[in-house]
Amino acid sequence: MTFPHSAYLLAFLGGALATAASLPLWRAWCVRTNLVDDPGHRKIHDSPIPLAGGLAVLAGLLVPLLAGAVALQLNLLPAGAVEKISYGFERRGLQLAAILVGALGMVLLGWLDDKHELRAGPKFAGQLGIALLVALAGVRIKLFPESPLSPVLSCGVTVLWILTVVSAVNIMDNMNGLCAGLGAIGAAAFGATAAGQGQYLVASLALLAVGALAGFLPYNYPKASAFLGDSGSHLTGFLLAVLAILPHFYTAANPRPLAVLAPLLVLAVPLGDMVCVMWIRWRAGKPVWEGDTNHLSHRLVRRGLGKPQAVAIIWTLHAGAGAAAVWLGS
Repeated sequence: MTFPHSAYLLAFLGGALATAASLPLWRAWCVRTNLVDDPGHRKIHDSPIPLAGGLAVLAGLLVPLLAGAVALQLNLLPAGAVEKISYGFERRGLQLAAILVGALGMVLLGWLDDKHELRAGPKFAGQLGIALLVALAGVRIKLFPESPLSPVLSCGVTVLWILTVVSAVNIMDNMNGLCAGLGAIGAAAFGATAAGQGQYLVASLALLAVGALAGFLPYNYPKASAFLGDSGSHLTGFLLAVLAILPHFYTAANPRPLAVLAPLLVLAVPLGDMVCVMWIRWRAGKPVWEGDTNHLSHRLVRRGLGKPQAVAIIWTLHAGAGAAAVWLGS
């Protein structure tokens, strides 16, 4: 029996509707608590914008998950979905719990940074702790032959991967819609790969993330009434990093060695952008973590494109890389 496609649709719509419905509430709360991004140097706006996106996207993840858990208990899910989703929870229950705790942790860390402008040290320590928690729960990149050291090596590579992707996505949050769009497209690619491999729970989680991010886009693109903030960009990067690990790109049923490169291909745009800007800063003798306007989006604007058009071009490149990755992993 094939997995009911209506369950995937419910995951997507649940995420989108929960985000879109909660965002006005979070936006009002941010205005009340002065959690806003004020205009300033290298800013793209001329009036304060609420940093409500991360909180709304988190709601877009948690509300449908809570509703789904209730529906699962009451046997209200589409026919054929209950048994397979339950099996997925049994196999990956600890991992999913760690992912949810990690998502909450990333949003909290980003919220603290939005509110208090954390120093690099404490922020990195928080990211490291969250990444280690997820890796220790079993969400790991497995590249090494079985040996006493393989769990340690896998944990180390996984932590490095999560930190790298979070950073790459975070620094691409520099134009309206760019970060959320990249997150939605990347999650869709990972979801399509998981669905093709029969990993129903992973695919449902990915499509939930797609919906949650897509529900935010009307408030952020082409004009913004809310920003993701560091809480949202941290959450988006974390979701993409984890969704890159969960699917089985190489299996006995799909023995294609190049398929393990699919996650790198899905995330080629943000990772490539990060490498390029760090290289430019290093060549200029500047700290690699110091912000500038050498990102791909800024370069496209300097060539005469409007910001919405520059973002749309980057989305298109990202979607093309994602489609190629789905083909490679299928």
